[in-house]
Amino acid sequence: MKTICFYFQVHQPFRLRHYRFFDIGKNHNYFDEFANRSIMRKVAEKCYLPTNSLMLALINEFGSRFKISYSISGTALDQFELYAPDVLDSFKRLAETGCVEFLAETYSHSLSALKCPSEFEMQVKAHASKIEQLFGQKPTTFRNTELIYSDEIGAMVANLGYKAMLTEGAKHIMGWKSSNYLYTNAINPKLKLLLKNFQLSDDIAFRFSNRGWEEWPLTTEKYVDWLYSIDQKDEIINLFMDYETFGEHQWAETGIFEFLKALPQRVFSNSNFEFLTPSEAAKKHQPIAPLHVPYPISWADEERDLTAWLGNEMQDDAFDNLYSLIEKINNINNPDIQRDWRYLQTSDHFYYMCTKWFSDGDVHKYFNPYDSPYDAFITFMNVFSDFKLRVDTVDSITNKIKSEKPVDEEVDIMIEEYEKKLKELKQLRQKAKSKTVSKQKVASKEKPKPKVKPTAKKTAQTKATSKKRDKN
Repeated sequence: MKTICFYFQVHQPFRLRHYRFFDIGKNHNYFDEFANRSIMRKVAEKCYLPTNSLMLALINEFGSRFKISYSISGTALDQFELYAPDVLDSFKRLAETGCVEFLAETYSHSLSALKCPSEFEMQVKAHASKIEQLFGQKPTTFRNTELIYSDEIGAMVANLGYKAMLTEGAKHIMGWKSSNYLYTNAINPKLKLLLKNFQLSDDIAFRFSNRGWEEWPLTTEKYVDWLYSIDQKDEIINLFMDYETFGEHQWAETGIFEFLKALPQRVFSNSNFEFLTPSEAAKKHQPIAPLHVPYPISWADEERDLTAWLGNEMQDDAFDNLYSLIEKINNINNPDIQRDWRYLQTSDHFYYMCTKWFSDGDVHKYFNPYDSPYDAFITFMNVFSDFKLRVDTVDSITNKIKSEKPVDEEVDIMIEEYEKKLKELKQLRQKAKSKTVSKQKVASKEKPKPKVKPTAKKTAQTKATSKKRDKN
């Protein structure tokens, strides 16, 4: 039986407010709470709540036959707690079914894997801890930000203990090979790779409502026929997409919810497919070969590379400046600075600076708060300038305290040594005094009593007494 692996990315960034040059050094409030709250509530009502409700209904209808998976960024989870606790509760209800797997990723949906392995590891561990805290699952499958992957990144993920990882089945990497199999990391074969089938995934995520598309309208019958027509030797179809596809990218008026609702039944009645979570699919199927990816790939844009985030001088400059603070940040134990540091790493800030306005232009405009990439760069660098001032100030104070601490410790040690020495000298003095007294006592016992020389008076008395004795 062939496998369908349904995976959804859930992410919302903390968007920056309009931060001016004159705010530097005066205002440390970087994030637009009004925009973040209003966008979260908007997407919650249009996408998260109705789609979660539909997914729960499908699980209740088909039981363990219908399974799905999510990776929810830490920034999205934080916003759920702040602005949409009802959404968080709906995800918890899905977790309770046992038919949903929650994947690990970087906490702030960052590009840290490309720059700083230690920061990457810290964020992955923080995110896994948050998932376990909220949903009672310890993630065993990993997806990096925007499915960014390379041989080295996969090896890092394997070293963190993960058994499987998701990435893109990019054409320039796959060549003649099919993405409909399980592969392994080229460095550490213990890590299994599930590759996105971009054709069938994008048919739903991007082309579903496109009236200019020759296959429009897309029905469940047509879609399942496409699934059924894949090569008979293929084993797994990985359908990976943004969760906002349902209700936000593709509005309810397009029929996207009706399509999703009818899909499982059509799959079960007209094909030999089963739905599995990524970890289940990785256990069931055997890898056919290692996948060599020497340079990072992603699921973004036509090129499937990193140019959506690091493709021009503005992006590279902002990225390099931000991570130039890493050593100082690691020495600072300030919760406000650590929070801002994580939120400023979110990949969306660099995505907004993208100058690619060709076939992928509309994608880059999604919830983009800026009129141009240059506005995005100026705002980010203004924020960064203030953030750097804060970091430098705290770091200098921390270093001063550290430099003074050894001196204090040395003084304390010297005092202790002096006190110890004085105590020893007092003891030696006391012992010496005791020995002197003892010697004097012994000498007084052994020395004979001196003969007392008689005085003149006593001598005269003695002579008189002798004369009397002679007369008698």
